[in-house]
Amino acid sequence: MAATSELVLEGGTVLLRRNVMVPMRDGVRLATDLYLPARGGGPAEGRFPLVLERTPYGKGLPSRSEIRAGEQVPLDRAAMAARFVGEGYAVAFQDCRGRYDSEGGFVKYLADGPDGYDTVEWLAAQPWCDGKIGTFGLSYAAHTQAALAALAPPHLACMFLDCGGFSDAYQSGIRQGGAFELKQATWAFRNALVSPLAERRPEIKAALEAEDIGAWFERMPWRPGHSPLQWVPEYEAYLLEQWTHGEFGDYWRQLGIHGEGYYGRYADVPMVHMSSWYDPYTRTATENYLGLSALKQGPVRLILGPWTHGDRSLSHVGDVEFGPAALLDGNLAPDYLALRLRWFDRWLRGIANGAERDPAVRVFVMGGGSGGRNGAGRLEHGGRWREAARWPLPGTRFTPYYLHGAGLLSPEQPPVGVAPLAYDFDPRRPVPTIGGSISSGAPVMEGGAFDQREGPRFHGCRPPYLPLSSRPDVLVFETPPLERDLEVVGPIEVHLWVCSNAPDTDFTAKLIDVYPPSEAWPQGFALNLTDGIIRCRYRNSWERPELLAPGEIVQVRIEPFPTGNRFAAGHRLRLDISSSNFPRFDVNPNTGEAEGCSRRTQVATNRVFCDRARPSHIVLPVLAE
Repeated sequence: MAATSELVLEGGTVLLRRNVMVPMRDGVRLATDLYLPARGGGPAEGRFPLVLERTPYGKGLPSRSEIRAGEQVPLDRAAMAARFVGEGYAVAFQDCRGRYDSEGGFVKYLADGPDGYDTVEWLAAQPWCDGKIGTFGLSYAAHTQAALAALAPPHLACMFLDCGGFSDAYQSGIRQGGAFELKQATWAFRNALVSPLAERRPEIKAALEAEDIGAWFERMPWRPGHSPLQWVPEYEAYLLEQWTHGEFGDYWRQLGIHGEGYYGRYADVPMVHMSSWYDPYTRTATENYLGLSALKQGPVRLILGPWTHGDRSLSHVGDVEFGPAALLDGNLAPDYLALRLRWFDRWLRGIANGAERDPAVRVFVMGGGSGGRNGAGRLEHGGRWREAARWPLPGTRFTPYYLHGAGLLSPEQPPVGVAPLAYDFDPRRPVPTIGGSISSGAPVMEGGAFDQREGPRFHGCRPPYLPLSSRPDVLVFETPPLERDLEVVGPIEVHLWVCSNAPDTDFTAKLIDVYPPSEAWPQGFALNLTDGIIRCRYRNSWERPELLAPGEIVQVRIEPFPTGNRFAAGHRLRLDISSSNFPRFDVNPNTGEAEGCSRRTQVATNRVFCDRARPSHIVLPVLAE
């Protein structure tokens, strides 16, 4: 542990106090770097508002999110803090419990409420602080904000949550539809490599580095002492705890991972919830916006871009280009730092800059581009920003599109007496994940927008690399080519009538914008927009799972994350139905065994009904022309 030190930066204007050990209520001390206004080699006179980021990623390390469009290197912590200090703020960066220079043991997400509360109140009591604290941060540093806000520390004055702050981690971020999000496994492995234990003991670090995480994904589920995390038991323990807690209960109601359970006591302060269509926290952002704006004076704001997790200064996602309008920089604000400074200036310094009059909702609607291929080889899909007073957007019509037995997707109901469509789902040959709302998946999976065609860069794909639609375990439903543009923006639901010969199985749904063949794309381009999953044992209750009886016909609901897309005339709207999406989600063994504990698999014959009596359909949020 480094001793507390002082260093004057930026020509004598910033005083840095490194590794100030802030005491928590249980005696554990958390390492905090303080950047304070300075004059003449010492602290400046006066009291200042403070902005705080609590992170597990190293308070002294650059955050990849602090980058401007067109630049390759993010701002380091000192440069970022200097910008804030130059505007009249103090700045604090803190290592979360059990990470880097902080004391205590690390248990992901569950200590951040009390630790955040204690930190805010300690900072507010310092003689150089005026008692107004704002919080900011991406991803985990958004989760830490939401956790402390649920305890409503008296000196919290405003927040800017970027891609995180769980509304309900059981449905967005850790699990979804009963399945387990395996980005939690890749995150645990990558961060175990820089855990205090691995840094302290070279043999532990070497053991971790020798593991092939991709190969371990072919040996699931993992068991205590038999996983790539066996070398750092505290990381293995919390991961397997998340994995095996399949039923919704007290575990999932804990502070830090169940924001909606704390909305009533949540801090009533101005807040921004920002996410993006290819981010795993789109649902979190929209649910937090709806839940908190209904209960609080706020104001509460929602921003949804077309990006992957935190990549708001890139105009492309995967193999798709959205154009210069997609950037945060130059569209919502000069850059990301300026966007947050404007918010903090209004609510921490009282500057009348009009931030309170900003639109409640700003969303980027993808689509409308040339459909060509740019110089980088990406599909030019395009898009534009929309502003609105609420979410879902005014003028939204929730419109059902029905699945027909011949593979048609149509607003017309299916005919009577159509036989169900059947396929065999083999857990040993799952449908590979090709993009989507994924973060922290490297090196096993990648989020974003891609042609839904197998390839060597996607885990689980095999030659000859055909379209996913060619698989016998993928049911494809498409509209005819659209006669006019169709704009779909908002939450989506898929309702299926299904049956299986297995005691448990999964169903997945994926919404796709299908480009027709063209000179640029001779085989067309099947652009993934959003997807979701349901584990059938949870079809009636998240708290009380029920196994299926063989041949029992049941209704299930899948909730893909919200999206925003303009389907151009001539395109097809497509819905793919299957039973796996791996490695994004863990694979159901179809045996009905306890979550994360199976040792067997069985092939399930699954059926989807598409007749008038059992009209499987997707409900789309269609914007009126």
